[in-house]
Amino acid sequence: MDNNIHENIIPARTLVERVLGLAKYLWSIRFIRFLFVGGVNTLFSYSVFSALILLKIHYAIASLLATILGVLFNFFTTGRIVFNNNDPKLILKFFGVYGITYLIGLFFLNIFNSYQVNMLIAGALLVFPIAILSYFLNKALVFQVKNDKIIK
Repeated sequence: MDNNIHENIIPARTLVERVLGLAKYLWSIRFIRFLFVGGVNTLFSYSVFSALILLKIHYAIASLLATILGVLFNFFTTGRIVFNNNDPKLILKFFGVYGITYLIGLFFLNIFNSYQVNMLIAGALLVFPIAILSYFLNKALVFQVKNDKIIK
């Protein structure tokens, strides 16, 4: 009876190898890397935005400053980790993409403001849709990934 118990237990080394293999596979998916890098950047940017809102800075200024600081940080991590491209010449296009996402975000913040939605909640609601939009704009306009494969 004791032998059956030991036969059904997966050796720790095999389990660790499987977990590491899965992690390596997931990391090979460009969109997963984008979500990870975007998560780190979003945490940073939203923290800046929230701090400025709590300091009674107008939401448009808070959003602009959070966007600028976030873009500076995100350019190198997104280029290097997500798209395997370190070309500093792309920073103007990158800023252009985030200029577009800033204006779209500001448009929706203004709508939320007109309905007297708390700006912290409004900003949080916009995080994911703006992130998805920025991925596709960066893919098409900045780093110009032409194939549809997201694994690289």
